Amino acid sequence: MYPYSLRPTGRRERWHLKAFLLGFGVSVIFFLPFILYDQGYFLYYGDFNVQQVPFYQMIHDAIRSGNFFWSWTTDLGANTIGSYTFYLLGSPFFWLTLPFPSHAVPYLMGPLLMLKMGCASLTAYLYLKRYVRNQNTALIGAMLYAFSGYSIYNIFFNHFHEAIIFFPLLLAALDEYMATKRRGLFALAVFACCFVNYYFFTGMVAFCLIYWFVRMFANSWKITLGEFFWLLFEAVVGVGLTAVLLLPTVLAVIQNPRIDNPPQGWGALLYGNEQRYVHILQCLFFPPDIPARPNFTPDSNAKWASLGAWLPLFSMSGVIAWLQTQKRDWLKRLLIILFFMAMVPILNSAFQLFNSSYYARWFYMLTLMMSLATVRSLESVQVDWKRSIKWTMGIIAAIAIPIAFIPQEISNDDGTTTTRFGLMQYPDRFWIYVAIAFASLLLLIIALRFLKRDRKMFYRVTMVSVSVITVIYAAYLIGLGKAQSYDTHNFIIPYSLNQGEDIDLPDSDVESRIDIYEGMDNQAMFWQMPTIQAFHSIVPGSIMEFYPSIGVTRDVGSRPETDVYGLRALTSTRWLFDYTGDTEEFESSTNSSDTKMPGWSFYDTQNGFDIWENRYFIPYGFTYDQYMTREQYDNIAESSRHLALLKAIVLEDDAVERNKDILTQAPTDSFRYGEADYYQDCLNRKSDTCSTFTRDNYGFTATYTAGAQDELVFFSVPWEAGWSATVNGEEAIIEKVNVGFMAVRVPANTESTIRFNYTTPGLKAGALITVGFLLLFAAYLILMRKWDQKHPKLHRKIYRIK
Repeated sequence: MYPYSLRPTGRRERWHLKAFLLGFGVSVIFFLPFILYDQGYFLYYGDFNVQQVPFYQMIHDAIRSGNFFWSWTTDLGANTIGSYTFYLLGSPFFWLTLPFPSHAVPYLMGPLLMLKMGCASLTAYLYLKRYVRNQNTALIGAMLYAFSGYSIYNIFFNHFHEAIIFFPLLLAALDEYMATKRRGLFALAVFACCFVNYYFFTGMVAFCLIYWFVRMFANSWKITLGEFFWLLFEAVVGVGLTAVLLLPTVLAVIQNPRIDNPPQGWGALLYGNEQRYVHILQCLFFPPDIPARPNFTPDSNAKWASLGAWLPLFSMSGVIAWLQTQKRDWLKRLLIILFFMAMVPILNSAFQLFNSSYYARWFYMLTLMMSLATVRSLESVQVDWKRSIKWTMGIIAAIAIPIAFIPQEISNDDGTTTTRFGLMQYPDRFWIYVAIAFASLLLLIIALRFLKRDRKMFYRVTMVSVSVITVIYAAYLIGLGKAQSYDTHNFIIPYSLNQGEDIDLPDSDVESRIDIYEGMDNQAMFWQMPTIQAFHSIVPGSIMEFYPSIGVTRDVGSRPETDVYGLRALTSTRWLFDYTGDTEEFESSTNSSDTKMPGWSFYDTQNGFDIWENRYFIPYGFTYDQYMTREQYDNIAESSRHLALLKAIVLEDDAVERNKDILTQAPTDSFRYGEADYYQDCLNRKSDTCSTFTRDNYGFTATYTAGAQDELVFFSVPWEAGWSATVNGEEAIIEKVNVGFMAVRVPANTESTIRFNYTTPGLKAGALITVGFLLLFAAYLILMRKWDQKHPKLHRKIYRIK
């Protein structure tokens, strides 16, 4: 029984600084060798290399140049705020890069991760320290949280660490309000968590509701109706303060069809992949697999699910000890609820707005509760550590032995089968995971010998042991990941991180897009060149609508194959880059004049790539003579639609009525789709284009000279609600055409200046809402301060832990 308050015991600066430096220092030890090996960069594999690094540099450069609204280098074009709030716009760590020049940003990725690890240790300490008598115990828990399996796994997803850092502050602020009714702190914590990452905030809301109700029903807290009202008020204010980012982001995200996918039927109650249950259990007792390479359960269908919750050194021993010794404790109840929710699909999905796509990206919340149970076990005289360690070792063995020795048949490439022992995918990695799991517990047994007889030595031995295990398993996982990566020294560093400085193309003032043939995801983003390829989950809904209409899958990325070659002409794609260091070649191996798409010719080899030029490139801003209705378009074979879009423009019904006087309806039944027809259609479109096209930070400007009648000028820029247009200074109607792009009508016999401006939908309204809530919050603090001064006893009452 001890005070439940944010007010620390001991010297405040020393303990807080120690918490940060421990997390930072240990991370330096396992990150630094890889940074030195990669010439000052930290490069990992997969999403980290092709999303985190180019996203950071590209948006850093955009903001420094004043481009806050439209990203020309994200897919076919995207709302910058809507597309990048999830990844980095709300992150204070991203904003730390702005004082640095562009070329320095990739070098900052490693140091920023170290900083994040230190901050995670600090914030976990801030939450845990109120529950312990000795602050060294809280430091141990902070290290367990900062270097849990979830944290190390999600180095792959760099932006997940912001949630790991800010979540403990949310719980600490909630605890402080419930204990002392301290005003404003909870609102600020809600604001910080929501502003940093809206996706993770939805999970935090679900967790906080469970956390609050469990503690209330366990009589851990007391609250009056009035105090509850002000708590709810602070939560609303905290969310309202984020409106400047949250509102435009929500308006962008709701366009994505992936969000409307709730669990249904048996899929809401049971996972369809039985191995997933083992995977969930395994992640509690073993270091995590690297993303996309599940080892223990190769068919669990959870490759990027962030399944990691292992605590270095302690594993589940501290959690099991707490569960064994407590009867009516709120933390025991909460842990049981969380473990149960992890096993039921619909309950697991509650942490991501009930989306059926399987993710365990809320497990950082679980690891914080597991760390809390572990540190409380360390200070409990009731705990039988010998029994809990035996249970932990037994479960580890119960998982490992069947996976290691049950036989299975393996299909060979020649059609034969081979029987081998073991269900794991990679036996060598499996035994290393098992060795680390058991070695951790053996080190723990040694450390626990000092627990009762020499507490100071116990803390030293335990902290060193946690640090050693962390460095070993973190370095091993990073090394495994790097082994799956593109060749960093011979490819990424010289040809991607150079920002395309060695690329020199003619007519550089002519706007166009590029294509990457069978290359690394987001290669063009490293060079900050407009492209038709993108690995990015959050893009305008019009892109998500357009690509499937021509038979191109658009889920987390745009990767159109060469069979939709008409797409390149439609989207003003002039150049194609084919990396010389791989076996996939754009040029036919049997005929040097034959390419994987018609109409391309070799230009040069630069920056490690063969460069091909589209001889039938059509500049931005061209016109049509014919139109087809959406019904006509839908009746065309999907495989031919990319070519049909070069023959006639697709108009929605309302646009037909406005423009049928200048366009004739196309006889789509008579369309021909041979190569010769494709060439002629490209030449027809190219014969009547804008004389100039210039993009800038606020949109684009084009000039077009019409003939004897009005013309509808098409731009392959994704339609979005934030666009407005003028023609010769007069407001013009933007038509949504070609299933997701834009066109505007220009007058006859006139050289017209066409201007498109983009303003992020919801940004102005969001800013006004934020200002309004800021004023409301200030008034609340002033009024509550006066109230608390008049009623000091009500405000100063401190509840105690039960």
